Amino acid sequence: MDAKTYNAELAELRVLRDGIRKAQAALEKLETDRARKITALAGYEKAKAERIAPAAGLSLADIVAIAPILAPDRLTATAQENPAPTPPSPGPAHATALEGTEDRPAPTGPSAPAMTRPTPQPAVIPERPAPTSATSPAELAAPPAAPSVPTAALRTLPDIPEGHDGDRWFAHTANLASTHPNFTQQARSTVFLDTHTGVLVYRDQTFRIDLPTASAAEILNTVFHVLPGGVERIYITAGAPWHRQADQHPFLKDTVAAWLNAPTPGWRTDTGRGRDRMAGHFVHPRNPVGRYQREHGEQHVEIRSAGEWFDADGAEPAVIRDAFVLLWKALRRHWPDAVLMGSPSQTGRDLWTRTIPTKGQYADGYPVLSEELRSLFHATAGQGRTELITPPRVPAQLPALVEYDRTFAYAKHTWKAGVGTPRRITATRFAAWSEREQTKALFACGHWHVRVTVPETWDHVGMLPAPAPGDRAWHYPATPGTTFTTWAGGPEIHTALSNPRSPWKIEILDGILFDDGKPLDDWSKKLKEAWSSLTAQADLNGDPDQRTAAHLAARAVRAVLLYGIGAFAQRPRTVTGTTPRTAERDVPTDAEIIGFDDQTITWQRPTGFTRDPNAHPEWAAHIWSSARAALLSQRHRDDNTYAGALHAPPGSVVAFRTDAVYLTQPQAWPYHGQPGDYLNKGHLTGPLTAPTTEDELLTLRDKGRTTLQTTSNNEGS
Repeated sequence: MDAKTYNAELAELRVLRDGIRKAQAALEKLETDRARKITALAGYEKAKAERIAPAAGLSLADIVAIAPILAPDRLTATAQENPAPTPPSPGPAHATALEGTEDRPAPTGPSAPAMTRPTPQPAVIPERPAPTSATSPAELAAPPAAPSVPTAALRTLPDIPEGHDGDRWFAHTANLASTHPNFTQQARSTVFLDTHTGVLVYRDQTFRIDLPTASAAEILNTVFHVLPGGVERIYITAGAPWHRQADQHPFLKDTVAAWLNAPTPGWRTDTGRGRDRMAGHFVHPRNPVGRYQREHGEQHVEIRSAGEWFDADGAEPAVIRDAFVLLWKALRRHWPDAVLMGSPSQTGRDLWTRTIPTKGQYADGYPVLSEELRSLFHATAGQGRTELITPPRVPAQLPALVEYDRTFAYAKHTWKAGVGTPRRITATRFAAWSEREQTKALFACGHWHVRVTVPETWDHVGMLPAPAPGDRAWHYPATPGTTFTTWAGGPEIHTALSNPRSPWKIEILDGILFDDGKPLDDWSKKLKEAWSSLTAQADLNGDPDQRTAAHLAARAVRAVLLYGIGAFAQRPRTVTGTTPRTAERDVPTDAEIIGFDDQTITWQRPTGFTRDPNAHPEWAAHIWSSARAALLSQRHRDDNTYAGALHAPPGSVVAFRTDAVYLTQPQAWPYHGQPGDYLNKGHLTGPLTAPTTEDELLTLRDKGRTTLQTTSNNEGS
């Protein structure tokens, strides 16, 4: 074979590769749709795995792995008699979103590097005859029967190794701590651009520009032509230019990657600079970040989406500019050196570092956990609860769909967080404690490895998250008698033990316990005050545009706190890069090719955990656990009442979506506009066909919000 033939064969191979990539994308979408359909069918009372399997073209085991509730009795019995051996804990999973080094809320990843161990004799907190008003772990009892679902069907969460191998995890990373910064952030000159209308706003000036293609190159060159002095940040307020060729790609992620990596004559991908160093593009389906630098010069510029901060909802660029000004002024009242950075997560974390004490116990900063414990939190601490409950657990025809959304929910749960060197609480150690000591530990900031049994009389929603089979998600078992093993925070365990219906049986297998502290309290209080001030402006301002700007600014404060908490979680990094197709051999050997066009190859490769001085996944985990618990039951002391899903009748809960619960009937829950209060945000009167997919739920949600708003406006007039 000569060189010419060799190169021709390589060209044909690349064509095959492109075809395979597209076919794989199409196949993945079909498989995802099939899994959703199986899950929906599993909700039917008389559904049988034996009948669904041939219809789906899968084996019985595959069907059970997707929907464990369909496990045949004989399979369950076999699993109880011969439990599957515990497989080795999988290695670190990389993020599914492609990124440079952008901060994002941590995903609920399934795995972390950890050693397995024999199951210890657990400390059991058994069921009690009746719930009490406070958490009170009962006396220890014998372990329960084997799990009621086949263990082979469940995703295996990591655990902590026995003995010295596990004990050494309970330390901090050497010479790595969150400290008060000794520098001031520099503000970036910013413009706001609607790529659909061509309206460009810079300070108090408004321009109209022509963007036929709205490519990155066209945006950069046109903006810098209008503003020769240059800018450093371009916020796209509307138009989503990165989606313009969505019909040419199987997924939005591929569309965005193609837009970011298209040729930009005179510009190249930025490699980062300064203390907030951010290198490369961030590929996100809806809110990507393009970072560019002049080919011959020091000019740096970002193209970002204003959607990172809030849903603009059709607001003009000038109104969005005003929202950012109001946000900056509100933060400046509490932080004299406050600067709005590119994203809410960057801004939130920067503002938090400026509340770290310079005197006292933590004057040297807050130490960062060992990488092993950070990996464990990444793998076992999920974020918001997202669950759709389908017939027959809810009526096929709903009498109504009522949405209750918790206002500024995470701000309610930042008043305490774990500090100090973590302690390992083994099953033996927990069992040796008195009931008072056990109660105190479960009220404190901790993360617990537990075996959970649903009461035989249970008739309501699930209480604790369990690893969903076969993917990265979590589900919430609610079938009476079901036993599963998971990790959960103290707030959720407390709720499971003291809920108003029937206490669950909890067995402590292992645990991580911290001292209670207030590392986020000052930061959160300042953000809540800024949010309250902007919310009041939105309610009282007589100018419609300024009302909208204040409302958007208040939403931005919420994003600063929400994504700031997510930034604490830290996750293993996945860097994205591009290589010209003519230099294909330069693609890193450990990289995965995720996209390509005629000019470039886009790839990603995992880089693991960085030495991030502000990585505190233990704080994010505690807040998320508290928020999920409050979604079930929350006490309103001033009103002497409770709110949450468990205080609605059985069979009336249709769905959970992070901070919201959807019911079939309205509730008299108090609302005072305070963080954590349940706001009635939508009401759609039935009869309504119960949603069986997320899209159907969201359609009903939007109709319910519109209907409630219309009703409120009519009553107000």
